[in-house]
Amino acid sequence: MWGNTKRPETPQAAQPEPKNLNTNQPPKFAPATREEINVMSTDAMRPLGGATSGATARLGASLHVKGEISGNEDLLVDGSVEGLIQLDDRKLTVGATAKVTADIIAREVVVFGVVKGNLRAKDRIEIKKDGSVNGDLTTARIMIEDGAYFKGSIEIDKSAEKDSTNAFARSNATPAAATTTKTI
Repeated sequence: MWGNTKRPETPQAAQPEPKNLNTNQPPKFAPATREEINVMSTDAMRPLGGATSGATARLGASLHVKGEISGNEDLLVDGSVEGLIQLDDRKLTVGATAKVTADIIAREVVVFGVVKGNLRAKDRIEIKKDGSVNGDLTTARIMIEDGAYFKGSIEIDKSAEKDSTNAFARSNATPAAATTTKTI
């Protein structure tokens, strides 16, 4: 009796099909081709899948920093900085929209924007055509493009060059004990 009665068929609310959602598994990606490896990620400004040691940190155009910036990675500044920027063995790029009022110490400095302060670079300093620097420069190599503004003094520091030359000369020289003779 109960099993033989038919119920009127009413459309039931559509229930979503259960999907196989396993949150513990990483997403599966298609294998990368050679062209895809060099594609740049726009949100992180670094190569996809690249090592973080070669990454460049970025200070955006709307950011303003007062104080000291130091670190062990390359830095691109598009905002404004007041204080000190110290990236001893790294590259600092002052972007076209940047306004930096700071002393800068780095391996390499490239200026597209405005810098007021002293720059000290172990390797080189470049002031691009729309760049502006008001301060003293100390570096082993300097490049100032036509159209760039510079006011200050330049000191060419050859100590880094001498160190590398002397190290090369020492490695190729014969030991002093081998060239001297001792007589009794």
